[in-house]
Amino acid sequence: MAENPTITICLMAILFITRLASTLGKSKSWTGLLPPQIQTLDFARHLHVEPDAIKSVSSDYGNIVHENPAAVLYPSSIEDITSLIKFSYNNYTPFTVAARGHGHSVGGQAMASNGVVVDMTSLRNHKNGTGITVSKCPSLGFYADVGGEQLWIDVLHSTMEHGFAPVSWTDYLYLSVGGTLSNAGISGTTFRYGPQISNVYEMDVVTGKGELVTCSSHTNSELFYAVLGGLGQFGIITRARIALEPAPKRVKWVRMLYSDFSAFTRDQERLISINGRKQKNALDYLEGSLLMAQGPPNNWRSSFFPSSDIPKIMSLVTQHAIIYCLEVAKYYDDGTRHIVDKDLQQLLKGLSFVAGFMFEKDVSFVDFLNRVRSGEQKLHSQGLWDVPHPWLNLFLPKSRILEFNKGVFHDLVLKRNITTGVVLFYPMNRKKWDDKMSAVIPEEDIFYTVGFLHSSGFNDWQAYDHQNKDILKFCDKAGIEIKQYLPLYNSNKEWINHFGSKWRNFRERKAQFDPKMMLSPGQRIFNDI
Repeated sequence: MAENPTITICLMAILFITRLASTLGKSKSWTGLLPPQIQTLDFARHLHVEPDAIKSVSSDYGNIVHENPAAVLYPSSIEDITSLIKFSYNNYTPFTVAARGHGHSVGGQAMASNGVVVDMTSLRNHKNGTGITVSKCPSLGFYADVGGEQLWIDVLHSTMEHGFAPVSWTDYLYLSVGGTLSNAGISGTTFRYGPQISNVYEMDVVTGKGELVTCSSHTNSELFYAVLGGLGQFGIITRARIALEPAPKRVKWVRMLYSDFSAFTRDQERLISINGRKQKNALDYLEGSLLMAQGPPNNWRSSFFPSSDIPKIMSLVTQHAIIYCLEVAKYYDDGTRHIVDKDLQQLLKGLSFVAGFMFEKDVSFVDFLNRVRSGEQKLHSQGLWDVPHPWLNLFLPKSRILEFNKGVFHDLVLKRNITTGVVLFYPMNRKKWDDKMSAVIPEEDIFYTVGFLHSSGFNDWQAYDHQNKDILKFCDKAGIEIKQYLPLYNSNKEWINHFGSKWRNFRERKAQFDPKMMLSPGQRIFNDI
């Protein structure tokens, strides 16, 4: 029987209309939030509005703020990101866009309520991402071109295959390159090598206009300095060129305990005064922390102390209420193996720690840098990783640390008796930071970072949040000009105070690179303007 062409055409038309209706039906959930014509664009196939996709980006490591975007973009290429932002920029009613790396922010900074969250990790699944490549040129030496979506742990492993590694790190390596460079990227290596933002040669950035721009200190320098430490306000980092140095093989890792705060800080400041990048007799890492009775000496950051020594350490803590722990590291390789102990002994000579309370380990370079991972895995296995984290991170002028120790550590934190997590306290050298960048630090030559890295239950995180606010109130009342790191503010006035003399330049850069104020709304910097 011959086939009727009219019937065939009708069936095809019905099939087309059915599919079109299905597509339009799916778009209805977007119509009140995103322009319907977005579905006609090439990147639309990578936009997802399913509940699971929305849920995956509506929270973060902090587990306190929860906001739903209209959609999630899983980009397959940098072009998907530029197209998305350009579409929003050219739209009559622009929608907000936030880049999300590993989701390790603690206050909703990588969220975009009713906007679009770009899941940068998706680029790692596609060849169109920058990836990680190691190269060399006469002017820079060895460097790595790294996609903004890459995790620092993968940067470490990839560069180590070539015998090289970056010199500035964060304590936790499962963070995205774009994420840490948008803040600063700090740890015990900062006193000598500067924050991670001070170790970047060049970047590719997608601006708030949807333009992909290559920038450095020599080319498009205004964008370069704006983005580094810029809290995602000026563009999305899609590639960074990172400085590399020959990688060591092993690490001498030492902790010393102090009962006297003044001795503790005096020794820290003496050690960070030897800070030349090429100085052979300098430490490679220095951090400090607090031990208190309500928290164990070993925690998720590392199980450093031998179990046989825990009783005597806790006895010391009980005796003094607060014990200050100075932690240092010296790298070495085959060429320096025979002198590292002598060098370390000379560096630590004359320090005023409590006699008999010095502890040492010898570990591989990779194990040292990745020391937090085992603690994370243990907490995951116990269901204690995905809990609220009401953190507070501050930069504190050196001239006010004695007041802070008494007013905060002793009179506030110790008396509240709720702090069971990590409390960090260690100094940095201002000269290792570039003031042209957006990151804000105290004016003094030496300043301290203070980190209250709390974990809590879902029903009691408010108690830690109240303590954080009381710490800020104490500093304000005492006239201590702290600066928040990973800042959390809710009003434009607070942000103006935070940036201080940098505010005018910050605002002008925003007008230049993101004039419609689309990027990173979760920071809440320009939301009430």
